[in-house]
Amino acid sequence: MNEIFLLKRQLKENLEKIQEKIEKALSRAIRPKGSVKILGASKKQSPEKIRILYELGVKLFGENYVQEGEKKIEVLKDLSIEWHFIGRLQTNKVKKALKLFKVIESLDRIELAEEIEKRAKALNIRVPVFLEVNIGKEKTKGGVLPEELKSFSEKLLGYSHIEVRGLMCLPPFEENPEKVRPYFARMRKLFEEVKPIFGETFTELSMGTSHDFEIAIEEGATLIRLGTILFGKRE
Repeated sequence: MNEIFLLKRQLKENLEKIQEKIEKALSRAIRPKGSVKILGASKKQSPEKIRILYELGVKLFGENYVQEGEKKIEVLKDLSIEWHFIGRLQTNKVKKALKLFKVIESLDRIELAEEIEKRAKALNIRVPVFLEVNIGKEKTKGGVLPEELKSFSEKLLGYSHIEVRGLMCLPPFEENPEKVRPYFARMRKLFEEVKPIFGETFTELSMGTSHDFEIAIEEGATLIRLGTILFGKRE
């Protein structure tokens, strides 16, 4: 059997197992079917794998680095992929990022908002963003601190080329995913608190990765970012 056939079979199997777990988590949370989207976190994964997963029905993919993303986006430009930027975005990469990615999931500081606004105005576009929250208050991670989210959100109302669609977080890693539940529950609460600021287009809660996505779904995630559990090992 050739390599591509085996790869297709493996990725299909991965996706089916994940979908089964999603259905069960939604059922436990008494949430409707189809209320969670999978985003393929494709850092250090090949364009071939992305193409196969796209054909299997995954339409959202996220990259952590502008340069790495740019190469894959070029190779896969024949596909109608919705590309998200999910890493820490440097202000000097904003101009390029806005031309490549549909959604910026990691807006976490005013200087970045100002740069996005300036570049989006020049391109005459409105950029969908998620606000990244540093839910575990970890010094090694970006993100707005939970207690500063409301004031940060209110400041963003002045930026006419930015449309805040939701929140995103990456909680502290715990071997036992149950220990992450309080962080996800807090995110859901924060989501409800800032929703009135942004109104009806504010609908997304991006949280949960390969290790803890079932807990994230039970706590209200609308989008889960899956890497190795979906793609297999990084290259």
